[in-house]
This record gives sequence, C-alpha cells and structure tokens, in this order.
Amino acid sequence: MSILPQKNELGFFEIRLESIGGLGANLAGKMLAEAGVTGSGLNGSNFSSYGSEKKGSPVKSFVRFCDSEVEIRDHSPIEQPHVVGVFHEALYKTIDVISGLQPDGTVLVNTARALSEVAVDLDMTQGTLAVVDALNISVEEKTKVNTAMLGALFRICSFLNPDDMRQVIRTTFEKKLPHLVEANVRTFDRGYNEVRFLSLGNGSELTDPIAFARPQPILGYETQELGGILNVTANSVLKDLSGSRQGYLPEYKIEDCIHCAACDTVCPDFCIVWEKKPDKRGNMQMFMKGIDYQYCKGCLKCIEACPTTALAAMLEEPHYAEQHRVPQSFPYLTAEGVRS
Repeated sequence: MSILPQKNELGFFEIRLESIGGLGANLAGKMLAEAGVTGSGLNGSNFSSYGSEKKGSPVKSFVRFCDSEVEIRDHSPIEQPHVVGVFHEALYKTIDVISGLQPDGTVLVNTARALSEVAVDLDMTQGTLAVVDALNISVEEKTKVNTAMLGALFRICSFLNPDDMRQVIRTTFEKKLPHLVEANVRTFDRGYNEVRFLSLGNGSELTDPIAFARPQPILGYETQELGGILNVTANSVLKDLSGSRQGYLPEYKIEDCIHCAACDTVCPDFCIVWEKKPDKRGNMQMFMKGIDYQYCKGCLKCIEACPTTALAAMLEEPHYAEQHRVPQSFPYLTAEGVRS
C-alpha cells in the first residue's frame, strides 16, 4: 500500500482540478481516484462540480485519498488542496485557481510558457509550480488534454504507480474506443516525462495556506436586473469561450472571402462579424469583417462550410486570438447606436 506524503487534519490528501467544460477534467478525476484505489490500496473519492451550462463553463473536479483504515465521510468541495491542476490558462481571467492552496502545495498548469512567467501570473511565492504543454501533446497524439495532465499529476503524486493508470486507461477505452488506447497511453507517458518543476521560496519560510475565497454570485435576488439575466461565462454575450479551444482555431483570409455567409449559418456562437458597406456598384451589402475569437470554441464548423480557402484550421499560437480578434458590436447592450 502507498504512503501518503501529506495529510490534513482529517487524514486526507486532497487534489482539486480547475478546468473548463470540454477538456475532460471530470473523467480525469474519476480515473485518478480509480487508479489510487484499485492499484495503490488507498481509500479514495471523486466528484465534480459543474452546472448545465454549455461547453466553456468553469468545471471543478475533486479527489480525496486516505489510508485504507480511514473512512471518507467528507464529501464537501476541496478548499485547501495539496495539489491543484489547472487545465487551461484562460481560467486566470475569472477564477482564483490557487485559492486555499497548502503552503507546501503544488500547482500544475497546462501551458507552454516559462515557469517564471506563470509564477508571476499566479502570484505564487511558495510551494512548487509545475507546467506541462498538455495541449501540444494532445494535438500531436490526437487525444485530449486530460490524459496528458494525468501523466503530469502522477509525476507529482509520486505515491501513485503510473502502471496503475496505464491499466485504468486500457480498461476505460478498450471496449468503446479501442483504437484510442495506445494513443492515450503515449499521451499519459509524455505528460509524465515532459512536466517541468520550479520550487518557490524556502521550506523554512512557509506561511499559512493561501486564504480560500468562496466566490459569490454577481447578481442575487436583491440585485438581479428586471427580466432576469445570467451574467456568467457561457450564458450571455459576456461569455468567453476561448478556454474551450483544444489547439485549433479558424484563420480568416479576407482576400479569399466571397461573403456568402455559409460560415455564419453553421457557427453556433456569435463568432462571425459583419459590416454594412457599399459594393463596387455602390449598393449597400453585408461583408464579413472578421472573427470574434472571444466566442470561438474551436469547433471548426465554419471551415467545413466555407466553399473557398478563406477559412482554414491553424494551430493556435500565443496571443494570436487577441491580436486578430474583430469584436462584435451589441448596440442594445452598450447603448451605442440606440436612437432616442
């Protein structure tokens, strides 16, 4: 049986996975707990927190481990984790992902950036920061981010046996998706081997855990707008689906566009931006102006519908979406262009 390296006052080693709907954190938490229980002889539990929102909404997955003689009677969300896994950097925009982290805890981030840059963004001064380019690994292996993140998590959780997870992967995929078994095993191994670490602070200087802040709703029964509005990610025009992209986005070449609107017909998320202007004959027409990448979740349906070469799939590069985004205009939301 494995020996847990750290325990809280209840005897638990706790892991919190911060993710966005569509990246597989729910399944990752289930597989992580299963490997610890069936392979390492630990007691464990897993559950997730997510609503009915569409792809792109924040998701949390919780995993608790304890010694075999300890019973798990606590099924509350994990507020002071020993390990935090961040499946997408877009979460930084709206969520304090390291809230409640233990002083000697570890944060794993899916990113290709330098460790020092990520540490500054997270405002981490103690503990251990780990990064793995899970997105690039999943694109190259034609799998999903969650398997690469599991590989890195097993490297962090050294009390778990990687062979147990390889067996769980085979058991999970071999019946319904047997052709994905070996690809996911390779993805897991790459995540395990390619994770990088940075130790922050000095062990003798550890302070109290980072204060946990339970997020409060922006609008409540006393402050709700007349008529009702869900002012959260994936529920209104204020949503940001950039975190849902799994490596690819559409690249727009305006010189090849015939403005047929085929892309707009299949786009599910306000991505295609249009402008009204005169054509060569002076007649007012609608012309495609660009793509609002804030709403683009990388489904690439627009590329399939495009009859020309105006839209093509490309691997997303850092800052490309921000630099090439053409913002949508919602005049009734901003009061611009509304006549009195």
